Amino acid sequence: MRWAFVLILLLVSQGIVSAGALRVGAASVVITPPAGTAMAGYFDERLEQGVDNDLYAKATVLEQDGSKAALVVCDLLEMPRPISEEARRLIEQKTGIALDHVMISGTHTHTGPVLPVHGYIDQARGWKLDEAEKYVTTLPALIARSVKEADAKLSEASAFAATGREEHLAFNRRFFMSDGTVGWNPGKLNPKIVRPAGPMDPDVPVVYFEASDHKPLATYTNFAMHLDTTGGTRVSADYPFTLHSLLARVKGPEMVSVFSIGTAGNIAHVDVNWSDPQHGPAEAARIGTILAADVLKTYRALEPIHGAGLRTRSRIVTLEWAPIAEGELEQARKTAVKFGKNRPTFLERVKAFKVMDVASRNSRPLEAEVQVIALGDDVAWVGLPGEIFVELGLSIKQHSPFRHTIIAELANGNIGYVPNREAYPQGNYEVVTSRCAPGSGERLAQTAIELLKELKPAPSTSAR
Repeated sequence: MRWAFVLILLLVSQGIVSAGALRVGAASVVITPPAGTAMAGYFDERLEQGVDNDLYAKATVLEQDGSKAALVVCDLLEMPRPISEEARRLIEQKTGIALDHVMISGTHTHTGPVLPVHGYIDQARGWKLDEAEKYVTTLPALIARSVKEADAKLSEASAFAATGREEHLAFNRRFFMSDGTVGWNPGKLNPKIVRPAGPMDPDVPVVYFEASDHKPLATYTNFAMHLDTTGGTRVSADYPFTLHSLLARVKGPEMVSVFSIGTAGNIAHVDVNWSDPQHGPAEAARIGTILAADVLKTYRALEPIHGAGLRTRSRIVTLEWAPIAEGELEQARKTAVKFGKNRPTFLERVKAFKVMDVASRNSRPLEAEVQVIALGDDVAWVGLPGEIFVELGLSIKQHSPFRHTIIAELANGNIGYVPNREAYPQGNYEVVTSRCAPGSGERLAQTAIELLKELKPAPSTSAR
């Protein structure tokens, strides 16, 4: 039967037959950590002291012409490769969806749990990780459960897509300064700021799925902006919580609202030209409300997804580790044990952790998975495993043959910050902490573009 399936895909790609009916299922599973779990997102220890709103693994399963794929987004800071690999293994075991047909990403909320995976960084911090380690052992099964439940709900559906625009929420957080340096989060109304050191991405891609009776099934939204708004020691999904809540008021609570973060490695919510404070639950609610309005406006522009069926590609790219100069490892070890009055600066600590982490791993290759899932002629999801600079995401979109190209960072792994080549000599936080060598981001972007072009149907098959 496999040869028949391959023949159908070939005929579809050449426009000889049309893609069959699409079936879609969506589900959410709570993944909120237990009380007292160490929280992620900063370099100092924080223990969870309550829950403002639950965290979820949200899955959307697509099936067409015998092929299946799953898009999973978790309200977590990241998606470490060991966790995603185990979750994908369980998903394949429970649903039959192939490992490389499953994209699992994190939203990057800074008010979720630490996800220790026995790397050097976990040992070096010396944090209380008992609860977090227990949590990690249960997480892959919860993620797999979300896909299994979504798969069980598969029903004939229609898919629609449009891309909205939001130009007033996200800002590049790197700036050219009057002293010739490039600053990082330099503060509001700082007179030394000259101009942003890079762009932002205003796209708000929206993919909407509804059942044959027009019942809403799922809305998938993407936006490139850090999730570091709520702060504190209470669990929260950050601004996507408000986005989901408001969409549910319009479309109904049964619809699964999914949010993934775009290429936001150097993108934040702080407007340095606005004096008002921008931190805490109220700011998260403000941002989520504006994004919800963007999605609601974009619903009016939705167009049916037609043409070629469901296709997937995945490729492992081997990258070079960031170079370590002679003497840096010894200096990093000294820095890591400094306390009290001699405590190192923030960037000194960041560099020390980076150097020691790279030194502990450089005998193993730095592998990064680039994944693409395409639906119809005009929609494609790209999964990249790290905090990717926006310039790289914009390059992928510019060269993508798909009208709606949705990039989910922190997907199927996390190799850390991935700056564009131009940023490396400029320095500061993202560059100092980056584990990969200059040029790594461009290699990931080029691989994504190649996969997108491989999956694009011939021009003659496009239906408008």
